[in-house]
Amino acid sequence: MQRVRVSSRQAPVHKLGDSQMTLSPKFRLAAMESALLDPSLELELSLKGEPLIPGLPDDVALNCLLRVPVDNHAACRAVCKRWYSLFGSKERFFTRRKELGFHDPWLFVFAFHKCTGKIQWQVLDLNQFSWHTIPAMPCKDKVCPHGFRCVSMPSEGVLFVCGGVVSDVDCPLNLVLKYEIRKNRWTVMKKMITARSFFASGVIDGMIYVAGGNSTDLFELNSAEVLDPNRGTWQPVASMGTNMASYDAAVLDGKLLVTEGWFWPFYVVPRGQIYDPKTDNWESMATGLREGWTGSSVVVYGHLFVVSEHERTKLKVYDTESDSWETVEGPPLPEQICKPFSVNCCDGRILVVGRNLHVAVGHIFLVYPRNTSEKRSCFSVQWQVIDAPETLSDLTPSSAQVLFA
Repeated sequence: MQRVRVSSRQAPVHKLGDSQMTLSPKFRLAAMESALLDPSLELELSLKGEPLIPGLPDDVALNCLLRVPVDNHAACRAVCKRWYSLFGSKERFFTRRKELGFHDPWLFVFAFHKCTGKIQWQVLDLNQFSWHTIPAMPCKDKVCPHGFRCVSMPSEGVLFVCGGVVSDVDCPLNLVLKYEIRKNRWTVMKKMITARSFFASGVIDGMIYVAGGNSTDLFELNSAEVLDPNRGTWQPVASMGTNMASYDAAVLDGKLLVTEGWFWPFYVVPRGQIYDPKTDNWESMATGLREGWTGSSVVVYGHLFVVSEHERTKLKVYDTESDSWETVEGPPLPEQICKPFSVNCCDGRILVVGRNLHVAVGHIFLVYPRNTSEKRSCFSVQWQVIDAPETLSDLTPSSAQVLFA
């Protein structure tokens, strides 16, 4: 990185339009960097025959350079003007990757500091296993991290943060924020119709659904609404029929599944509702499904899996035909992964983020019957642990989302 020393001696003040006015070293550097990022410069250098990599056609060289890990971009910018143009802007870099069909996964973890409560996003490159940061989310300082709900559209490289609650006054928010990995920036979207926290959310056919949750004074809601991300507008949908805050939610077979979860001392059986956007109707959840839903869920290969909140408990999967839960073959969740968890999936893998942001990757396999006496196939899992660096040891996850770029 180029360093610029700025003199402390006062310079004469020049009026706008003064022919003697010159740029200070700091602003000269900024102007030079801006010029290097000009897309027309890239075209000009290309037409002059300056190669990206000597001895290679530009299309082959570009295909190679777009695979360079983000960690190395700062060093690559110093190689030449064309490399500076490519690596100097994340938006340009990821735009070119999208144009050429690159589709690599990134795990976005919404976390908070266990002492200060300060929220932040940390991003894990699931190919290089390196951690990165993104710009701070534009929201109030004193918020309860668990009150938000995050959803994503992985193939589009976009995630949304909705709702939340101001922690010191228990005031719910109708905030909606959008992050685009290609642009590496946040956008404030149109607010929800109803402010809510601790609610259910999910993406169905490109539409974002939210339901239930807590309102002011912790009263539970039964209302639901849907966001069209392309139009940026919210519309009400059918009410749930019961006032309920959400412990967990999942999208399965084009429907939104909502459970309030078990609560100590476990005297009351948890309620559960299922919403079908095709009919705009809610129905009660099957008994076995809601009673066995004892953790954080994720849908893999069209099946609903749950990572139980109980320590060292094995992964389980829901069987629709029998309305029961079955244990997944294989070892339990690795002991390095401590509660609270945040769970998501990517290409047949279950990703579990634990305290200190250690990540367990569960590779899911379908086990076929060994003989005709066995009724049907089942699932097995093998776990791999990605240890987080010491610098993240004070962070606790609240949500995990996967984006491709």
